Amino acid sequence: MTLSLIEGSSRQDADMLPLISCIVPVYNGERYLREAIDSILVQTYRPLQIIVADDGSSDGTAAVVARYGAQVRYLRQHNLGPAAARNLGLNVACGDFVAFLDVDDLWHPEKLSRQVALLSSRPQIDLCFTYFENFWMPELAEERDRYQDRRLSAPQSAWSISTLLVPRGAFEKFGNFDDTQREFENMIWFLRAARRGAVIEVLPDVLMYRRFHRESLTRKAPLQNSPSIFPLLREWRNFQRQRFDK
Repeated sequence: MTLSLIEGSSRQDADMLPLISCIVPVYNGERYLREAIDSILVQTYRPLQIIVADDGSSDGTAAVVARYGAQVRYLRQHNLGPAAARNLGLNVACGDFVAFLDVDDLWHPEKLSRQVALLSSRPQIDLCFTYFENFWMPELAEERDRYQDRRLSAPQSAWSISTLLVPRGAFEKFGNFDDTQREFENMIWFLRAARRGAVIEVLPDVLMYRRFHRESLTRKAPLQNSPSIFPLLREWRNFQRQRFDK
C-alpha cells in the first residue's frame, strides 16, 4: 500500500488552540522514522510539539532527526523498552494534549484536528482512539494477498497507542506507563485507566495506518508463548472483576 500524505490547504489559528505533544518512541527505526515525522508535520492541526524518544538505537535514527532541526526535539536513553521511551517523552511534553505515534505507523493528515474537535465538544473524555487500517510492506506481498478481503485488511477498532489522543492530565489521573513491561505495556495502561473510571471514546474514522513489516511485534509469536502476557491477563482480570462488581 502506498500512502500519500498531502498537507491541508489551510492551517487553523494556532494562537487560539491548545498545544499537542506528539511523542514518537523509536528503537532502530531509521527505515521508517522520516515517514512517521512527516505524517505529523502534514497534520492540519497546529500548534504541535514533536518529540522523538530514542530508546538506545544503534542505527542512523539520530541523523534522521537532525535533518529536521528545531522542528523536532530529540531525547535519548539506554535501551529500557518502549514504555520507558514514552515516559521519557512525557517528561518534557508541554502540550495540553498528548499523542503517540509508533515509528512504523502513519497518521492521516486530519487525525489530530478531528480528535481535538471531539475532545473540545466533550471535555469529559479521557482517552480518544480512532479506527485504523493495516498495510503491508512490499516484501510481505504474499501475506498481504493472503489476508485480502479478510478482517485484518478491514478497518480496525481495537485500542491502539498510535491512534490515542489524551489530555495531559490523564497521566496525572492514571499514572505513566509501566516501564517494567517491555510487551503489552500499552494495553496494560489502557485497562488500568478504564478500571479507574476513564471515559473512553473511539472515533469511527480511519485516521491511522499500521505498517506490517518483518520486524513487526504484531506479527511475531502468539501471545500465549510470551511470559509478558501474565501482567496483561492480570490487568484484564481486574478490569472484568470491577465491571461485574458494579
